[in-house]
Amino acid sequence: MAEKDDYLLDLLVDLGFTNAEQVAKARAESGGTGVVDYLVANKIIRQADVTQAKAAQFGAEVVHLAGMRIEDDVIALIPRHVAKKYRVVPVFKSENKVAVAIADPSDLNTMDSLTHLLGAEIDFRVASEQDIEAALNKFYGSDKKGMDDGVFKDVIQELTQENVQIGGALADDGGAVDADAPLIRLVNQIIVDAFKLRASDIHLEPLEKRFRLRYRIDGVMQEMKAPPKRLQPSIIARLKIQANMVISEHRIPQDGRIQTKVGSKLIDLRVSCLPTNHGESIVMRILDKEGLKLGLPELGFFTDDQATFERLIAMPDGILLVTGPTGSGKTTTLYSCLHYINRPDKKIITVEDPVEYVLAGINQVQVSEQVGLTFATALRAILRQAPNVVMIGEIRDLETASIAINASLTGHLVFSTLHTNDAPGAVARLVDIGVKPFLVASSTRCLMAQRLVRKICKKCAEPYVPTDAEMRALGITTDNLKGATLMKGRGCANCNNTGNRGRFGVFEIFVIDDEARKLIYDRAPTSVLRSRAREMGMRTLREDGVRKILAGLTTPEEVIRSTVGDEE
Repeated sequence: MAEKDDYLLDLLVDLGFTNAEQVAKARAESGGTGVVDYLVANKIIRQADVTQAKAAQFGAEVVHLAGMRIEDDVIALIPRHVAKKYRVVPVFKSENKVAVAIADPSDLNTMDSLTHLLGAEIDFRVASEQDIEAALNKFYGSDKKGMDDGVFKDVIQELTQENVQIGGALADDGGAVDADAPLIRLVNQIIVDAFKLRASDIHLEPLEKRFRLRYRIDGVMQEMKAPPKRLQPSIIARLKIQANMVISEHRIPQDGRIQTKVGSKLIDLRVSCLPTNHGESIVMRILDKEGLKLGLPELGFFTDDQATFERLIAMPDGILLVTGPTGSGKTTTLYSCLHYINRPDKKIITVEDPVEYVLAGINQVQVSEQVGLTFATALRAILRQAPNVVMIGEIRDLETASIAINASLTGHLVFSTLHTNDAPGAVARLVDIGVKPFLVASSTRCLMAQRLVRKICKKCAEPYVPTDAEMRALGITTDNLKGATLMKGRGCANCNNTGNRGRFGVFEIFVIDDEARKLIYDRAPTSVLRSRAREMGMRTLREDGVRKILAGLTTPEEVIRSTVGDEE
């Protein structure tokens, strides 16, 4: 082993990651053991340098698992207990070959065991310990999170008896429900675990041979330890009863809500049930009211953008549109705006589908297509209630857009969302659904696009040097790096070994001035509007992301994943 360490140290020197003097000093100060660990701990070399040297030592290729998409059938090649035992992750497969990531390419016993297990030629790739750990947690579920094995054992043992499988735990006839029944404890544990791990969604997905449980944490799906397939009908039935759905209906989608307690905290879940070819799929959105009380800095605004946005949302009239794809944080931003301007001297009414959060001091209207209460119908009635501020969940059609614009022109401040990729593109979208350009020009005050990126975990953040490819993709120059400290999370218990904890926004704010209004009135294309916005100082989503990379708040990988490159 010592000989291999010596060879690795020689390679680190040959590759230019360190020099002989630094290695000699490390030997002396570390007592001759753990020299490589000493070099990493003292930031003389990076962990990535060690990974690259290990790969060079054995003539293998380095693989970066973070952000890599690996198919389910590839993950299924190596059972969970084998992957965890040998610390390996299957990457992809071809006809007679399987690529497997491993942290220690000198472990010949592991290589022989896997070759025998898979019965195929193994192409071993080298990844860092942190990458391996994060990938194992992502694709196989963490040993430290998820349900207690005891809960599973109790449920499996008791539900083996046919008379217990439905029984009191699923009573839907008004009978008493046994709160200590094993199935109820299992379902409750799924929800409690999700809440403790800060998940935004719980996904229970019936597959052909297994029942998959995944949580969406900080916008990224993570697979968890799941119940056995044969408990699928009982778990789905229990959740449907809790959400006030029709338990006997398996052919059409259903929606519902669950209110439950986690400790002393009351939480709401929005539940969606969708029939699939292997059973009903359940998705539960965890509605966390604490997120609505975020100030603008917590949303991700820097001081200059915050000042601009505060000025815009304090205007007496006009429309402010927040754009972006589903899951980009638009609703949270609008709710935070309402929280910011909610005072006794303002009457605020919202029209939503559905009302996800109940806000104190604000009148909220739930759209109901079944009884004819559409966005447009509700808006007409709302305007007779003399509000100061109106929030529309989403502008979906010409009728809703027209009423919203007329409201803004008659002295109301209107907030809403729109599905477009960037801020200037919102103008084309409004015109496309039939709004006259002169109405868009005269009513719109601001168009803002946003995306969510993950925050670097504060407890394991360490300096990071971006690769040449990342610098080219983001347009970062060596001059930009002067005085900046780029960071990246190493991975720790606080962030479930992901290196990230929490999310915030990157923004593109297009304030409409007189010249922009004239361009909109003249039906100028989006490219011309974008040029005008850039002349006024608008930063694109990617440029705002780069600012936050240089401030050490997020990583190049996150910004590249969440935004598109800017046209020259």
